[in-house]
Amino acid sequence: MNLILFDDPVSSLFLPRSDRRATHLLEVLRRGKGDGFDAGVINGPRGRGLVSAITTDGVSLAFSWGLEPPPPDPLTLIIGLPRPQSARTLLREVSSLGVSALHFVLCEKGDPNYVSSTLWQTSEWRRHLIAGAEQAFCTRLPHVTFGRSLGDIVHPTDHASETRIALDNYESPAALSQITTLQSQVTLAVGAERGWSARERDFLRNAGFTLAHLGPRVLRTETACIVALALLKARLGSL
Repeated sequence: MNLILFDDPVSSLFLPRSDRRATHLLEVLRRGKGDGFDAGVINGPRGRGLVSAITTDGVSLAFSWGLEPPPPDPLTLIIGLPRPQSARTLLREVSSLGVSALHFVLCEKGDPNYVSSTLWQTSEWRRHLIAGAEQAFCTRLPHVTFGRSLGDIVHPTDHASETRIALDNYESPAALSQITTLQSQVTLAVGAERGWSARERDFLRNAGFTLAHLGPRVLRTETACIVALALLKARLGSL
């Protein structure tokens, strides 16, 4: 945890010892009274925190905040809803890499029961987002949706100033690295763990998506997303 995130830009705050941030301050960072640490407000400014008091009940903190951070990279990631353990990894790592939006959609070859996981039915999914942002020393969290259909997220006629790419191992004519021109907004779609159905490929093509692959190796969803995002961010000049 390189940055400790808080919900609001308060000037002072008390954390009970049971709070994970208090545990991190006292047991990992080993901060004492009068010591500082890096803090941030979720989707707000970074700043400095100060441990003003430590008691048996918890930790009292004081803050000074800086400027608002720059906007997130103009990248949207659409993923066929994967098994919960894969989704946990994706939430953390994609948040760490940084995108503006992250949509987990229901696909024809996916398992719709995954959306019933405690990951999605509780606030657990947001904790993984926060962990990724804290690792990246960033306050920005992607906008996240889950359990909606591909058609709910993708609007076929609304892409004039957007580059749309869908990863596909079967019918893509070229590698992602060969796509050299990107618009100011980029949407990347990655299918469910068993890939896109024929009907979904047709829908994506009709919606302006270019099919692309990552080479002859079949990658896990988590790996494919990270590799593809790294390629696109490098092309956009943000890596």
